[in-house]
Amino acid sequence: MQAATDYILQLEEKCFLANKTALELLTRIRDHEAEVETLKAYIVELRTRIAVYIPFKGDAVDKALSEYINNYPDRRKLKIMFLRMQEGIYEFGTSRVNVKVERSSILVKVGGGWLQVDEFLQ
Repeated sequence: MQAATDYILQLEEKCFLANKTALELLTRIRDHEAEVETLKAYIVELRTRIAVYIPFKGDAVDKALSEYINNYPDRRKLKIMFLRMQEGIYEFGTSRVNVKVERSSILVKVGGGWLQVDEFLQ
């Protein structure tokens, strides 16, 4: 009888420890879920901000384009960003475009001619 009682006490202690561990884990899960929600809200907030365009070092065209983009009055309208492929060649959305600077104006090649970047973006 004593052995059975000791065995039951051991099982109850194990059960108590298991329940205590489960409660601690549930508390941690709730804390992590709250942290995830906070991080999701932070990500949404960051997405509303638009990243700064950092030019490729030593590329005068990219430097001029970055200054233009970073100083654009309503940067939220720049939904598609220029992605530098190599000097003077950019991916804009799904198109590849040539870009050059001439007399401090940024020009984008469209068809057989060149447009100022303002006209191209409209």
